[in-house]
Amino acid sequence: MSRSLLKTSFKTLLAAVGILLLVVIAYVLYVLLSYSRIPDSQPLTAVGRAQHDTVKIGESYTVVAQNMGFGAYTPDFTFFMDGGTESRAASAESVRDCFDKGLAQVGQFNPDFVLFQEIDLDSTRSFHIDQTKLVTDAFPAFQSVTAINYDSAYLMYPIFEPHGASKSSIVTLSRYAVTASTRRSFPISESLSKLLDLDRCYSLSRIAVENGKELVLYNVHASAYGSDASVRTAQMTMLLNDMKSEYDKGNYVVCGGDFNHDFTGDSTKQLNGATADFDWAQPFPTELIPNGISRCINYTAPLAPTCRNCDIPYEDGNFTIIVDGFLVSDNVTCTALQNVQTDFAYSDHNPVVMTFTLQ
Repeated sequence: MSRSLLKTSFKTLLAAVGILLLVVIAYVLYVLLSYSRIPDSQPLTAVGRAQHDTVKIGESYTVVAQNMGFGAYTPDFTFFMDGGTESRAASAESVRDCFDKGLAQVGQFNPDFVLFQEIDLDSTRSFHIDQTKLVTDAFPAFQSVTAINYDSAYLMYPIFEPHGASKSSIVTLSRYAVTASTRRSFPISESLSKLLDLDRCYSLSRIAVENGKELVLYNVHASAYGSDASVRTAQMTMLLNDMKSEYDKGNYVVCGGDFNHDFTGDSTKQLNGATADFDWAQPFPTELIPNGISRCINYTAPLAPTCRNCDIPYEDGNFTIIVDGFLVSDNVTCTALQNVQTDFAYSDHNPVVMTFTLQ
């Protein structure tokens, strides 16, 4: 190769490296500059028409908590952030099929209230399907309250199938009129991991009780990825103190959803025979639970999991855990509680069904 040709090739290589570097810098700036959080204590609007106005003392009600996994988690789906390989649902048809199965499953319980998590509004990972519409179409006799809990810039990872941009929510459904609802922003990490956790939140929806008090229904999806012990503690402290303040007013409190903790504290051992080696599978911090608030853990036997780790396709014997569940105030009686085993047919989470009465 002549010296002039070698010099030209070297310049071409330098130019290519320079262009690549500029692209990387531009992308990093885009991600950092697009970062923002939704302010705390934002009012939410209930959409639709409820069947009833008030709940009654002593009457039995059913509430279901279900993380829908944005419609991606067929049993063979593995997620890159769990140690698997995939970052998106297999197809738009697969997303709709998962939602058809999941919404039908929840509907079988004839619920009065439903607490959904991971309901995408407009995300690359779920082919931009508005899943809130799928939910509300399936439950036309309910009011719905939607709170954004994940709204990210376009993530260019994994390289060959980027996770993309995500806009996701938690959705609360109620057969009873919601008089007011609020979105509360959880504290999150201040490190770069905040880019994966930027809008984590819970919502609370108020429903009139016949005695003049309120049923305050909390829908929660706590942090999993990139959170450390201080963040987990701050989130649970905020939530539990908020619940306690409502109970101290004489209101009735029911909180359900995905806590991203080992909810019983020992479910990994009960279900797998050993503790888990996953950072996110930490025991629920029972020491933070204030007087007047308690976990509902009187499960119908046999004990069933609510979540699987998605590093490998699901089959019986894989690692499972209980992370979804309910907390109630002492003036609410949990009369039945079941983790329903679906073999993770449509999500990486199973539904949790609770019946309760107000005292």
